Amino acid sequence: MSEKTIPVLPCRTLRPVLDFYAALGFETTFQQRSPHPYAVVERGGIQLHFFGMKRYEPAESFSTCCIRTDDVDGLYEAFRAGLKEAYGRVPARGLPRIGPLKDTSHGVRQFLVTDPGGNCLRIGQPTGRDQHHRPAPGEPFSRALHHASLFADSKEDPAGAAKIIDRALRTGTGDGRPTPVQLFRLLVLRADVAGRLGDEATAASALVRAGAVRLTARERESVRDDLERFEELRVPGDTPRDPGGA
Repeated sequence: MSEKTIPVLPCRTLRPVLDFYAALGFETTFQQRSPHPYAVVERGGIQLHFFGMKRYEPAESFSTCCIRTDDVDGLYEAFRAGLKEAYGRVPARGLPRIGPLKDTSHGVRQFLVTDPGGNCLRIGQPTGRDQHHRPAPGEPFSRALHHASLFADSKEDPAGAAKIIDRALRTGTGDGRPTPVQLFRLLVLRADVAGRLGDEATAASALVRAGAVRLTARERESVRDDLERFEELRVPGDTPRDPGGA
């Protein structure tokens, strides 16, 4: 027996969705306009089907699917390059958008892509055999990072992530200060979710604070994904310092 699962996802109209997937390197292999709008796109081993719904609201969509790959970093870079060429930028909020690439708490390195129809693709590569969520750390700042990352990227709730980070940073006084790595990661994520919420002032402030954090060479290597996100989030016209060596 040989089975294959193919997601069938909704959209209001096909054209913006097909153009979006073309930018990601997909080919439209089937399209019909009657008796109802329907299309198929394919890229390598990924096949997605779409159907049109006139009264469908993309911003309220909960449609999602998971895609497993053996080269998530390569796919991420290819998608970003395609989007930048098609849109003149890499869209990070609104519809469509692409999220950051990061290691999750459940043994998967992944990123999220949301198309113009509001459909979310969770594209990941397993980093271990255990796909269960690791328990939240007991240390307060590691725990805040754990939960804020889940809210920001798994639940797609940037407001919830912002509250967790703000609470953690407010309590970071006295002997309970975060390490430089924890502080940098919290501030980059805070800038990220602020940008998604359209709060440019908070995003810029968090980036400036993150740029002032001093990191050793070993610490910089441990936050490589966060450093890349920091560079992506730099505010035009602003020049936050790059976190330097100690």
